[in-house]
Amino acid sequence: MRLSLKRCVPSFIACALLLSTSAHAEVTKVTIANRAVVAGGQAFGQVGPYERLTGTIEFALDPKDKHNTPIVDLDRASPGADGRVRFSADLYVLRPVEEARGNGVLLFEIANRGRKGLLGRFNRGAGGSQDPTAAADFGDGFLMKEGYTLVWVGWQHDVQRPLVSIDAPAASVQGRVRYSFIVDQKQAEAAPGDLPAYPPVDVNDPSATLTVRDRFWGTPTRVPREKWRFTLQNSRVRMTLDDGFEPGRLYEVDYPATGAKVAGAGMAAIRDAASAFRYRVDMPVRGRSAYIFGASQSGRFLRQFLHDGFNVDEQDRRAFDLVWPHIAGAGQGSFNERFAAPGYNTFSATRFPFADAEQAGPDGKRDGILARYRSDQAPKVIYTNTSVEYWGLGRSAALTHLTLDGARDGTVPDNVRIYLLAGTQHGEAAFPPARTTGQALANPMPQGNVMRALLRAAHVWASSGTRPPDSRYPALRDQSLVKLNAIGFPAIPGLSDPRTIEGPGLGAGERFTALPFLVPRVDADGNEVAGIRVPELAVPLATTTGWNFRAESVGNPTTLYALAGSYVPFARTKTEREARRDPRLSIEERYRDREDYLQRIRASAADLVKDRFLLEEDIEDVMQRATRHWTYATAVHQTN
Repeated sequence: MRLSLKRCVPSFIACALLLSTSAHAEVTKVTIANRAVVAGGQAFGQVGPYERLTGTIEFALDPKDKHNTPIVDLDRASPGADGRVRFSADLYVLRPVEEARGNGVLLFEIANRGRKGLLGRFNRGAGGSQDPTAAADFGDGFLMKEGYTLVWVGWQHDVQRPLVSIDAPAASVQGRVRYSFIVDQKQAEAAPGDLPAYPPVDVNDPSATLTVRDRFWGTPTRVPREKWRFTLQNSRVRMTLDDGFEPGRLYEVDYPATGAKVAGAGMAAIRDAASAFRYRVDMPVRGRSAYIFGASQSGRFLRQFLHDGFNVDEQDRRAFDLVWPHIAGAGQGSFNERFAAPGYNTFSATRFPFADAEQAGPDGKRDGILARYRSDQAPKVIYTNTSVEYWGLGRSAALTHLTLDGARDGTVPDNVRIYLLAGTQHGEAAFPPARTTGQALANPMPQGNVMRALLRAAHVWASSGTRPPDSRYPALRDQSLVKLNAIGFPAIPGLSDPRTIEGPGLGAGERFTALPFLVPRVDADGNEVAGIRVPELAVPLATTTGWNFRAESVGNPTTLYALAGSYVPFARTKTEREARRDPRLSIEERYRDREDYLQRIRASAADLVKDRFLLEEDIEDVMQRATRHWTYATAVHQTN
């Protein structure tokens, strides 16, 4: 049956699309509760105005179907009379009012902790609104002018509405949970962030443990049970410690819990929504093809989504033509396991397999992120990582393109591209840079323009087969990827030595196994030589890194602050440089004047355009940002 939404919701009256529950009715019902034109009805290029659809999407899964057996504890959920497990998720769509003017692509985003990020990342949208309706929310309208239909489907069960969420089925199971957390100030009570509401079976359970250590691979010390206790507040688990939690130290709690959910249903929801919207004719949202993007937590979700086989629907069809995990490193996460904590990111991401091509794991078993797929099922895959993903615990990005022993460059399949956004941090810091929780200023090296160019190249790849730019990442073959002790980082006064950074590993305690720790090689300034080097890195005014040690104010200053990078400005003059004993040339020793600097920036931008890592129309944005950077770097002497 075909439903006309224009007839159904002329005045935002809720309507439901009712579907028969056939043998393959994974999506059983779509309810569009609200429909409205956005951005004041402005036209986005030739595509025209956009509209917003909000509602819910309902699913039914057969636990016995081979495509659903990877969903942990689905067989422990209560089924309906037909043996299927039912659940629902939020649905949010931005699409052209005249669908025929769009490009026919459904661009899904895995909402990071329920939040929408596409407009800020690709459109330069303002404010980060979670219900984008004002013109400012849509920035310069890049995604709209390209004609995408943007789709968000709830997948994370522990997200609180009005953020995008899912009502995952309950699982009739018992078990223990174990989570690590760090606080940034001395406090008597702690509620580990991003953890779901799994209350203790008994708040006084003597078997519950709390340990503390200073480094992740250090030996934990158990906190006496009588010195700490559980409390519950608004269904969230909190802990009180008599002596207070110390900033910068790593605490880990372990206890018997209740309230388990079938977290992996979120992966099925993404798969089945994409499949329904592209293959069925009775859906209110349609597209000829589907791409999916996820950043950080959501990028790790996509790596696990691929590994667990969810890019194939119940009829063995490919769900997504293009999958883009951004800033995920080699990680996966707690997305499809008993007592899962999808938002938990402290150190849980490191797990085999790391690479797409099949390799032998630590136990001898062979596996790879894309090992499950036939050629007609495997998507095109783009990985983009910042420097942080090479340096941070649980990220280990080098392992995505190395053999497991770190001795040789690995095989990257032809349907995969890997790009390092050189000299950037996990999430681009605001400009001008500020000092926050790290010893150095936060790293504001820009990323957005490269991402826009890569999206356009990816679309051409997925839609017509035209190959995108070759991968750009540090490698052993040209010595741009090196062991930590060979990093060659300059001795910059006041900056901690990165060679003391703790490397990745598997397991814990006596079962700990170190993993290869290889990082991008740097030049005499401490800037990375491999990857996509944006003009402000190729024509530098500072050293920018993928690491930043914790500030004294937040404790444990010999360790890294998670996901942070550093901005370390050059001295303005030779006199300043010599007074500081800074080995890096000053700005006046590098450039004749501002015009010389900007000419070099423009030349660097032109090279990126030739290589398809920058769009011609974004060169002026590059020039404006570089002009601001010059003004900042030369106005007042900055210290580390």
